[in-house]
Amino acid sequence: MTIAKSFELEVTHLPDHTELPESDGTFVKNFQELPQSIILTDSLRPILQRIHPDGRYRIGQDCGIYWRLTDPLERGAEAPDWFYVPNVPPLLNGEVRRSYVLWKEYVAPLIVLEFVSGNGAQERDRTPPPEPGQAEEQKVGKFWVYEQAIRVPYYGIYEVKKAAVEMYHLEDNRYQRMSVNEHGRYPIPQLGVELGIWQGEYDEMNLPWLRWWDSEGNLLLIGEERAREEHLRAEEERLRAEEEKQRADRLAAKLREMGINPDEV
Repeated sequence: MTIAKSFELEVTHLPDHTELPESDGTFVKNFQELPQSIILTDSLRPILQRIHPDGRYRIGQDCGIYWRLTDPLERGAEAPDWFYVPNVPPLLNGEVRRSYVLWKEYVAPLIVLEFVSGNGAQERDRTPPPEPGQAEEQKVGKFWVYEQAIRVPYYGIYEVKKAAVEMYHLEDNRYQRMSVNEHGRYPIPQLGVELGIWQGEYDEMNLPWLRWWDSEGNLLLIGEERAREEHLRAEEERLRAEEEKQRADRLAAKLREMGINPDEV
């Protein structure tokens, strides 16, 4: 029996992530998207671990969010380039999620980010679903899905070529375009962070990257940056200790020249 025919009967079973397709056959659009997702996830993880000491949160990268049953099944899903869901378990019944299924988990992502390679028409598409009984001639628009169906509080559209990001906040059931703060970034109060553009090198590419800052304006570092900073701090401490030892040695030598035993001073 097809999905369409099953709708004629009383629905007694809703598929979960193990029964729904985990891919619609599309692929990452360019070589910046994967490192961009890694930057966002890696730098934010220490913040999320403080917010969720029990580990109950998930980050999705190009993973499907199923919001309705359709035929074909993939038509009822959106796959944001990056999203964060608070207060959900890392595993479901001991299994890694193949997709995120709203009718099984209920918790909407707090923030969804899309990385635009083209003109952004798909990411700004407000096409609603058809009226009951009408044929669905085109896919429901992403903007409409995030705003009206999934109801994501924060939706960001990052235009890679323009090095620009626009953010929307759900207010009174509608997305309102957010304004940047005095630092040119978008605050996300629930996380205590700000989202903006940073120019620099990562993965051997010097590009503008979408990145997080804390509420005090400090850039949230990725793992290799944290390791490099820790190495620099350790090296500075070693040099300070060496300088202190050299000063002590010089003082001890002077005291000996004066006939004074520095160990007895």
